[in-house]
Amino acid sequence: MKIIVPMAGMGKRMRPHTLTVPKPLVQVAGKPIVQRLVEDIAKVCNEPLEEVAFIIGPTFGKEVENMLTGVAQSLGAKGSIWYQDEAHGTAHAIMCAEPVLDGKVVVAFADTLFKADFKMDTAQEGIIWVQKIEDPRAFGVVKLDADGVITDFVEKPAEFVSDLAIIGIYYFKDGAYLKRELKYLLDNNIREKGEFQLTNALENMKRQGVKFTPGKVTEWLDCGNKDATVYTNQRVLEFDRHDARLMPAKLTQENSVIIQPCFIGENVVLRNAVVGPHVSLGAGSVVEDAVVRNSIVQQFSTLRNVVVQNSMVGSYATVNGHALDLSVGDYNVYQ
Repeated sequence: MKIIVPMAGMGKRMRPHTLTVPKPLVQVAGKPIVQRLVEDIAKVCNEPLEEVAFIIGPTFGKEVENMLTGVAQSLGAKGSIWYQDEAHGTAHAIMCAEPVLDGKVVVAFADTLFKADFKMDTAQEGIIWVQKIEDPRAFGVVKLDADGVITDFVEKPAEFVSDLAIIGIYYFKDGAYLKRELKYLLDNNIREKGEFQLTNALENMKRQGVKFTPGKVTEWLDCGNKDATVYTNQRVLEFDRHDARLMPAKLTQENSVIIQPCFIGENVVLRNAVVGPHVSLGAGSVVEDAVVRNSIVQQFSTLRNVVVQNSMVGSYATVNGHALDLSVGDYNVYQ
């Protein structure tokens, strides 16, 4: 089994947190989003992982590349890096890792997490993971027949056709078949809404007789913007609340209370603080004379004399003397 993870996007909806860090590397409950995604897919696969291919932007840097290949290696797989120089749609992104498209393949876009209590049925020709949502206009959706087989793929429908949104995770039994269909779109400049869309390739494969079935997850967790990511952090902490790894080996705690579930990184300092519930504090952070609830604080940041909730604070940031719903980027000072 191979996993392809397109993650070259700019993450504009997550700014300022993506000005210095690619969105899939923003940490949720102490781990980068993309690491959690790949680990969760590995858990539902029925077969050993052979390779994890990460499609990134050309400016991500060697440190990011090493971290990503390390994620693959921790799962017993080869890690490979591929580049998407310009954004031309989902089909174009996947084709940036064209040599990997062979055999059984999972494609997973790195701005989503999920929880599931099943094992992947790799005998199926194709599986498209979906979730029922109230407003599907911002997503690709699927329609099903009476037997539960997908009959239509519709990209961001202006009018209602289905409430089963595609969450961005796909399984293909024959990766080479997918590659041929994606190549056909690119070679013939077949675009929809200005971009090469994976859903067009899926539609062509379906017309040729490939049966796609819906895969349904227990919970779909979006990481597309600040509020969604804070909520995802809350849910992940609830799922993992009994995991001892959420608490560090070294913590300075003076006259302070931690209300679980929380993730506390190494060498965090808490003085006269109340932290939690649903807080992630990155390594080296300092919280002093402060209350922090339902928030994500990245690494080496300082919060003093504040009440912070429903917030994201980047790395190496300082927040002093305000009680706010915050979204503070890396290296900022807010006082």
